[in-house]
Amino acid sequence: MSPIEIKVLSHGAKTLKMLADMLVETVAAGGSVSFMHPLARQAAEAFWDQSLGAAARGERAVLGAWDDKTLVGTVTLLLDFPPNQPHRAEIAKLMTRLAHRGKGVATHLMRAAEDLAIEKGRTLLVLDTATEEGASGLYEKLGFTLAGEIPDFALKPHGGLTGTLIYWKRIGGPR
Repeated sequence: MSPIEIKVLSHGAKTLKMLADMLVETVAAGGSVSFMHPLARQAAEAFWDQSLGAAARGERAVLGAWDDKTLVGTVTLLLDFPPNQPHRAEIAKLMTRLAHRGKGVATHLMRAAEDLAIEKGRTLLVLDTATEEGASGLYEKLGFTLAGEIPDFALKPHGGLTGTLIYWKRIGGPR
């Protein structure tokens, strides 16, 4: 694997196809990212089309991890919050292609998302992850603090309920 390069993604047919492929693959493998298996390719493309549109409006940033010319991971930084929450951002849709898992891609993405949040003047990051088969170990390794668990929060992609773990982390600025 060549060195991973993290870039802010923008709308384009090739990018949309790679993001949709990754989302379909993630859901098929049991990734709890708000979709059920089987995920229709058209639904995956529609999601990313809307997400990249929101990014173009500054409501979020979609970051991509590139291994040469292949998109191997993504994370979204949600930035559009009410007027009383201009200091926070939320991490969403962290995904790594199956063939690239365990190689540090998610860590690179999370660090880049945190750096971008700081650049945007944010001082608090929040996220949630599935209780079963989620990425809690990664988030804890990166300094996130567990706030608590909500049981039976969502359906797993292949059925059955799972709880969600809520995490937070202070970043940048005064603490």
